[in-house]
Amino acid sequence: MSVAARTLCGMESELPHAIRNLARHQNGVISRAQALRAGLTEDMIKFRIRSGRWRQIHLGVYATFTGVPGRSPLLWAAVLSAGQGAVLSHETAAELHGLIDKAADPIHVTVPRQRHLVTVCGVSIHRSARALEAVQRHTCPPRTRIEETVLDLTQTAATFDDVCGWVTRAFARDLTDETRLTAAMSLRTKLRWRADLHELITAANGGDHSVLEYRYDRDVERAHGLPAASRQVPFTGPGGRLGRRDRVYQDYGVVVELDGRLAHPVEDRWRDKARDNAAAVAGQVTLRYGWVQVRRQPCETAAEVGRALRQRGWDGWPRPCSSGCPIQQREAKGALLPDQHRAQQARAEGESCRAERHGQACRP
Repeated sequence: MSVAARTLCGMESELPHAIRNLARHQNGVISRAQALRAGLTEDMIKFRIRSGRWRQIHLGVYATFTGVPGRSPLLWAAVLSAGQGAVLSHETAAELHGLIDKAADPIHVTVPRQRHLVTVCGVSIHRSARALEAVQRHTCPPRTRIEETVLDLTQTAATFDDVCGWVTRAFARDLTDETRLTAAMSLRTKLRWRADLHELITAANGGDHSVLEYRYDRDVERAHGLPAASRQVPFTGPGGRLGRRDRVYQDYGVVVELDGRLAHPVEDRWRDKARDNAAAVAGQVTLRYGWVQVRRQPCETAAEVGRALRQRGWDGWPRPCSSGCPIQQREAKGALLPDQHRAQQARAEGESCRAERHGQACRP
């Protein structure tokens, strides 16, 4: 071993205190610029890489340990590779906030708009004029605040259903509230779906905990003039187990359960039956709807809910949501409760006959 090599090897245990602390703070990851500022030389860095003590993750970013880097070191490496002002954002920030349950791939990083970076493998770079304002303070690694994260995700969403999913999930997991999310919206001069987002945030704050629930309230209930149901109503099932019913028309004893799952494991089907049985014991009737009934057949679903409500005392009827809606005012009246409709017609005809007889009696 050369004199230079022996010198560098001896220095391995003499790393500056600042570097050891910084590497510990950053899950064992450090950038070339940070190492140089802390007092290492180019030769010291090269030696550590050649000797296997350090390994390069991205250009100019190193793991100061051996072995395969875990998730946290990779997140730090992505931020350090993007340089000054970089923060984790979008799906990666959502992962750290608990908005999603699995690791996002690629890792998403936002940098100030004026910066232009070379593409880094496994890292998706976003540019924003608000990158510095959006960061959540005292987070390691740095990330966007939950409100900024949700809004970022709504702006990259492919469909409005995806937008609904991000917003309703943030509320369902108690990560934000209407005041904070609306305030974050007001700071953005450009925002796609702004009016729809205001409506969606209000609905999510009121108890819409999924895309399916939002669509039910908008496309089935409100669009067809059904009475407003109570949302997320707590109940106690068999054995004292606590739960919540998606929608309950309490004055009429009608429960609506909404399930967006594409597959139903056997244990879930039995759990659903137990919930329905508990509702029946309480004198309630349960209607269950999924994606097909709410998204593709909202009018037919509204008609069915309307029939159930009228059979249990509701004196209204669903109204057509558009000119092409299969629910027509006259048909709805006749189809939902024929006896009541015929009684109304009979009363109207009786009044007409009395008026006609009165007119004949008064005729000179």
